[in-house]
Amino acid sequence: MKSQKGALFALASIPLIMTLGNSMLIPILPQISKELHVSAFQVSMIITVYGLIAIVMIPIAGYLSDRFGRKIIILPSLLITAAGGGICVAAAWFMEGISAYYVILAGRLLQGVGAAGAFPIVIPFIGDLFKDEKEASKGLGIIETANTFGKVVSPILGAYLGLLLWYAPFIAIPILCVISFGLVIFLVKKPKKQEQSSKKELKVFLSEIKDILKEKGRWLYAIFTIGGICMFVIFGVLFYLSEILESKYNLHGAVKGYVLAIPLALLCLASYGSGKIIGQNKTRMKWLGFSGMVLLGAAMLITGFSSEIYFMIGFLSLSGIGVGMVLPCMDALITNGIEKDSRGTITSLYSSMRFIGVTLGPSVVSLLMMGGHWLLFGTMASLGAIGGLLTFFAVTPEKEEEKGNTNKTNKTNKTNKADLFKPLVRQKAR
Repeated sequence: MKSQKGALFALASIPLIMTLGNSMLIPILPQISKELHVSAFQVSMIITVYGLIAIVMIPIAGYLSDRFGRKIIILPSLLITAAGGGICVAAAWFMEGISAYYVILAGRLLQGVGAAGAFPIVIPFIGDLFKDEKEASKGLGIIETANTFGKVVSPILGAYLGLLLWYAPFIAIPILCVISFGLVIFLVKKPKKQEQSSKKELKVFLSEIKDILKEKGRWLYAIFTIGGICMFVIFGVLFYLSEILESKYNLHGAVKGYVLAIPLALLCLASYGSGKIIGQNKTRMKWLGFSGMVLLGAAMLITGFSSEIYFMIGFLSLSGIGVGMVLPCMDALITNGIEKDSRGTITSLYSSMRFIGVTLGPSVVSLLMMGGHWLLFGTMASLGAIGGLLTFFAVTPEKEEEKGNTNKTNKTNKTNKADLFKPLVRQKAR
């Protein structure tokens, strides 16, 4: 870990910047709506289009990273994200109204393409850098902490930048991407094994992915779903809390940002702690993840009984701790459970599910809010329960390890038997 501190710092800057690049815009969306004279739905598309294109592009980026290497995909992706931000700045500076809006939308689309090849590739890259699973788990915990820290500071930073200039957050994105680009170039070296890996044909590669999903699909699909549930709940709840703080409690700007940061800060601390605790113990990953889902579901259920502000903040903070416990465990299980040659593609499918949760959370919650406080949090509690059941019954690392050992033994026995028969075949040939 000590020899890779620089690389870990550089890679951790990527999820931080990608999170800031998206979440930093949420506090200023009403401001953008007024400046460009567009509707609330139109301005929400500035966030949605980023997530939708990322969902489509993430599996492609994952495959390319498996074939050509992680670093060679991350670096151009950071530049693409910076270019997208530059387009948004140019539109805001030189254009007005609906024309500026559509160009900003195009810039956000380009940013989504860049984001697909950046943060999702970091997760398998950590697995490549650290041979020891315990060190890899710690690294993944730090990556999730950086990701969550971005969520903590983004509403505060976005609100302050918006006070200076309504498109100031767009200006920050290219600057941050260039900084991260430099860090990755100078501090991150490609793992030797990855450099020497064979470049498989797409048909062969897809066949291997199909075999992996067939063999390990039960726990992989469960982890995909759990990741999606966690992001859906956290982003949905943040959207709800943001609306309530403004409409019911008259909190705006930076003050609202500080309140929103409370559950996210606890999520950040829990992610860091979880990454340090799990080590390379897959059974511990399962049970810590299960405990986190139980805490999330229970907190959501209790929150449904009252909409009083202090009550909600308290239990939503507990739900943040629950999500923080879960995510590093799921990251570690999926990274350590897949061979390096296919790790990028499989983890990219996981990242796509997380992006789906991020994209759907606010829109679905806006519909659930019409049915009342209890319907919203009852639904969230149910999703937490589903995640807990999936962790308990479908995520079975100890059985997978036993199965893997059995398969290795069978292959060894078959090889030994084949070697025993070789002399007999030669004798018959004579």
